[in-house]
Amino acid sequence: MNSTVDIPAMQQADAEAFDVIIIGAGLSGIGTAVRLQRDCPDRDFILLERREAIGGTWDLFRYPGIRSDSDMHTLGYDFKPWEAEKSIADGPSILSYVNETADEHRLRERIRFSQKLLGADWCSERSQWQLTVETPDGVRRYRCGFLMMCAGYYSYDQGYEPDFEGKGSFKGEWIHPQFWPDNLDYAEKKVVVIGSGATAMTLVPNMSRQAAHVTMLQRSPTYVVSRPSIDGLANWLRRRLPPKLAYRLVRWRNTIWQQWMYKLSRVAPGILKRSLLKKVRDEIGEMVDVEKHFSPRYNPWDQRLCLVPDDDLFRAIQSGKASVVTDHIEKITEQGVQLVSGEHLDADIVVCATGLELVVLGGAEFTLDGETIDLANEWTYKGMMCSNVPNMVHTFGYVNASWTLRADLIATWVCRLLNQMRVTGKTTATPRIAEELSGSMSQRFWIDDFSAGYMQRVMHRFPKQGDQMPWMNPQNYRKDRKMFRDDPIEDDSLVLERAVVVAESAALQEAS
Repeated sequence: MNSTVDIPAMQQADAEAFDVIIIGAGLSGIGTAVRLQRDCPDRDFILLERREAIGGTWDLFRYPGIRSDSDMHTLGYDFKPWEAEKSIADGPSILSYVNETADEHRLRERIRFSQKLLGADWCSERSQWQLTVETPDGVRRYRCGFLMMCAGYYSYDQGYEPDFEGKGSFKGEWIHPQFWPDNLDYAEKKVVVIGSGATAMTLVPNMSRQAAHVTMLQRSPTYVVSRPSIDGLANWLRRRLPPKLAYRLVRWRNTIWQQWMYKLSRVAPGILKRSLLKKVRDEIGEMVDVEKHFSPRYNPWDQRLCLVPDDDLFRAIQSGKASVVTDHIEKITEQGVQLVSGEHLDADIVVCATGLELVVLGGAEFTLDGETIDLANEWTYKGMMCSNVPNMVHTFGYVNASWTLRADLIATWVCRLLNQMRVTGKTTATPRIAEELSGSMSQRFWIDDFSAGYMQRVMHRFPKQGDQMPWMNPQNYRKDRKMFRDDPIEDDSLVLERAVVVAESAALQEAS
């Protein structure tokens, strides 16, 4: 056998090897592990989690009122019915659901905690990823044939925060929701929440219950849609039908509704906009200038719609405990926020709910036989793999529907791929784009037609997408469902091969 295929001794001395390694033990990682354990029982795998707990987002974020902005019948797993009364669930309930799933499937024994992926190098001759992982006991190495990246899409180390002039002079407490302090006392305090996204929409009504007053300060408005947190039909069906059947029916109804809403926003945005604003006027009355504070310059679903469960934001405004201000910040002062309009917002606490800092593939460094992979120069394959990068799938959900819908589909596809590779004796799966197509196909951002700042700031770092399948990231549940569950695994763009080291080993065995 060619000796060059051996990993250097210093690398393989402490390198455990597995068929599959999943990075991340949050909502996506746990769901992928269940699917892998069930559909590929012959594959040994582990999960590497950088934190000390299961849950990802739902364990990290602890700000008041933390909740889903999607219904749990679609944000939940397709194999585990959501049985709680509220379908718009709070963070602790979702965290409990993820932990229950892990325990029901005995996954905790497969999870290695406090393991942060620093880098991954693909060894072509071995057909293996060689992982460099940071642990409390120093750097550790692993090897695997297939790598599942379920680490989410944002940095756990920092949130996005604009450079506000004068911030250092503020004498109150300055907080980013991603790093909420324990036991923060905001009772009878004046609070300004900077932002207009899901986090701000959650914080304002929840903090207003104890604070003297909470002001949501937004540079520009966001579309909001109000829905009850309790799904009466779902609860009625669950009392009369087997839980899995009831769950399946509600999940089907809700996915149809999500797709219909998004399609309407693309073909008749004016109609949807008028409908959304009418509902806000009906709920909030004449207290607020709806055109100024709830009518964005963009069309619905050019950015995510914000969910207002049980009209809680509107009720807080009507009570006088909360208000909305649409303006630009001139500077931060000792006592609060000075606006361009001349108005000053006094504050004891400023919550900077200005968003997330996105990272590509968990922020780890990826190399191919030691050479750095520049993902921005590659093409996305079905929105989950990258051209010229073997045996690695990146789980990224929907921006226009519930995240887990796509995570479930991707896990299903990966299991189909692994089983086919086992049957055919193949060890690598690599998306390859024809040179003539690469030179002629139109290039678009990996997430296209979505103007949210947190996406736009980093899209240049992600693989590009084209204008024809499979080099597109469809973000369409109906099409994805067929593509991931029914379409053949192999196509002209996904090359399945047998590793050199495997082939040589088999030849030696036959010769002996």
